[in-house]
Amino acid sequence: MHARRLAVLFLAALVSALAAAQAPAPAAREAPVRTLPVPDSVSPAMQKIIANPLHPRWLSEPKDANEWKALVKQAYDAVMPALPRLREALGVAVKPDTMGGVPVYVITPRSVAERNANRVLLHLHGGARVLHPGEAGTYEAILMAGLAGFHVVSVDYRMPPDHPFPAALDDAVAVYRALVAKYPPRNVAVFGASAGGSLTITTLLRARAEGLPMPGAIAPGTPTVDLTKTSDTLFTNDGVDNTLGTYDRMIRASALLYANGRDLKDPLLSPIYGDVRGFPPAILTSGTRDLYLSNTVRMHRKLRAAGVEAVLQVWEGQSHTQYIGDFNAPEVREYHEEVARFLDRHLGR
Repeated sequence: MHARRLAVLFLAALVSALAAAQAPAPAAREAPVRTLPVPDSVSPAMQKIIANPLHPRWLSEPKDANEWKALVKQAYDAVMPALPRLREALGVAVKPDTMGGVPVYVITPRSVAERNANRVLLHLHGGARVLHPGEAGTYEAILMAGLAGFHVVSVDYRMPPDHPFPAALDDAVAVYRALVAKYPPRNVAVFGASAGGSLTITTLLRARAEGLPMPGAIAPGTPTVDLTKTSDTLFTNDGVDNTLGTYDRMIRASALLYANGRDLKDPLLSPIYGDVRGFPPAILTSGTRDLYLSNTVRMHRKLRAAGVEAVLQVWEGQSHTQYIGDFNAPEVREYHEEVARFLDRHLGR
């Protein structure tokens, strides 16, 4: 009798599975056009950032190397004038150096707490895998050094169009190898935003494959961990995110440029498809209007499913990387305080 009941249940499950496989895919939902007010639940400084118009750079689609290089120079020229004022305001010094044969910038805060004296953060900058070469890539590292009080090493990794994958990953791993040879691995943390957040995770995947020890913690911010157009908010926040706008223009073009013909689901390009078991504690950050909110959520859940301690913080009203916008905004300072507390709990001394 028991065997007959099991057979009946098995047949019912099989019929249900076959019916589901033959059913048409669920229809997409149509959403009405809406006006999105600037939330009054954030600080005045953050309201200004949320209200900014989308920069036309993110709607471009460069067609050849010369057009890409012109876009990179335009972004570089926009960032560089602000850096001296930022360094002075936050009391940090920036010095070019070389580690593991790779150019880096060493960022030293004016004041370092005793508990951070033998700790170092490895910074991998964002910029859609193509923007912010040289000193232009140090903006986020300056904020972290000045507001959180850590020594930071920012990697000036190679990028397309001249240096597609795996050049950036090779450089990041080379510097990481040099740091864990100099510091106890548990005293090292890795962080970065956007493309730098994804590179943070792929660096660990490669480091583990090469037999290198894991760092004490990581802090990937709004990481672009899936270069395909898969995650929910690539659709729901399309046109809502006022930093990136849409996946379908420059973001998609930069992903293809970086991959250089490689499958976009390769875990060293899209680490959401990698094995993250054994990773160190992670703190991930996004915002409610972020085009990459879903990527951040998916990465958080993947880490948790792998048994990794992972914290997810999502900021009200913010688009992509706006948690590192105006350093005078309370939310920006609070973000760095959150990360500093997290790292302090997990890094060695």
